[in-house]
Amino acid sequence: MIPMKTSTIFRNRWWALLWAAGILWFAWDVAGSQPGAGDDGNNAAATTDATGASVTVDDEQRLAQAINSI
Repeated sequence: MIPMKTSTIFRNRWWALLWAAGILWFAWDVAGSQPGAGDDGNNAAATTDATGASVTVDDEQRLAQAINSI
């Protein structure tokens, strides 16, 4: 992940800042390109299960009960 020796990068504060900025840029780029990024949060109509069938409110309640019983 580091293209040069770490002792070379961190010997100069500007190289260290440049390296840190690159790591932050990479993280922002990866996290920002995820599906659903920028949605308004109303994804209830598009929710499906593993078989592709739509998920009902009853399914959600049964899942919540199963999780709470653990």
